[in-house]
Amino acid sequence: MTTTTSRLLSLLSLLQTRRDWPGAVLAERLGISHRTVRRDVDRLRDMGYSIQATMGPDGGYRLDAGSELPPLLFDDDQVIALAVALRAATLSGAGIEEAAVRALTTVRQVMPSRLRHRLDALEFTTIAARPGDGVPDAVAPDVLVALSTAARAHEVLRFDYAGRSPDDEPVRRRVEPHHLVTSHGRWYLVAWDLERDDWRLFRADRITPRSPGGGRFRPRDVPGGDVTRFVAGRFKGSDETDRWPCVGKVVLGLPASEVLPFAGDGIVEDLGPDRCSLEVGSWSWVALAASLNRFDTDLVVVHPPELATAFGLLAARNAATAGA
Repeated sequence: MTTTTSRLLSLLSLLQTRRDWPGAVLAERLGISHRTVRRDVDRLRDMGYSIQATMGPDGGYRLDAGSELPPLLFDDDQVIALAVALRAATLSGAGIEEAAVRALTTVRQVMPSRLRHRLDALEFTTIAARPGDGVPDAVAPDVLVALSTAARAHEVLRFDYAGRSPDDEPVRRRVEPHHLVTSHGRWYLVAWDLERDDWRLFRADRITPRSPGGGRFRPRDVPGGDVTRFVAGRFKGSDETDRWPCVGKVVLGLPASEVLPFAGDGIVEDLGPDRCSLEVGSWSWVALAASLNRFDTDLVVVHPPELATAFGLLAARNAATAGA
């Protein structure tokens, strides 16, 4: 890609992000002169983009919507964004799954070879997000490509793993990467940790790949053979399967209609106008007992005894807190 073409892509990307751009700001962002900005704007106009001059102390530019679609230009980061958006759309449930696949195939066919290889290098598994997950953590596209490439090539990956606190020193890790996963608003690397001799989930936004990597390895099977179920299980505190390690059943003094909207993946059984049962799980017995208290009603533990014991522990803690 020539310097001029790269600069035009950057200019076009900036113009698409907001309605009006002062000429001086564009020049500063691109590291070029005002005169070069004017020449590049003229080049984009010649390519079919409708760019209007705006009034102001320094003058500026506005990218208007046109009646015809000019040639599509994507920089490297836009290619990654496009791949992520279209592949994630296959789990949107909005009836556009097939259209998303066809759109990605169409765009790929008209891309230059270099960008096509970059798009093909990014493979990941999408686990459907939960309501309220919010905006995903920011991860550099180059990091996503590096993690995906290592997983596809079955090459040992070396990286620095940042701590939870900015004051924590990064830890060097050496792993066999298995899958790149996006779930619940975050990117994760599923990998076999060679130092700890166990499966681990690493947050991609805390990974800084190191080079060179290691040698090739023979891929292992994730526990259970299904990466989606394995990751979902880890989120629930289970080592191998997509299920809660602690599951209990209670009878609540509320109608089923009032419990169902807040039952999550629990099972609600109607026991009459003012009673229902709820079978639900959590990562610990105390956490399960605490979550059931949110219904703010009388309840009876059906099973197991560990859940009743957890309620007793919570009661003692709460009594001590109230008396403090």
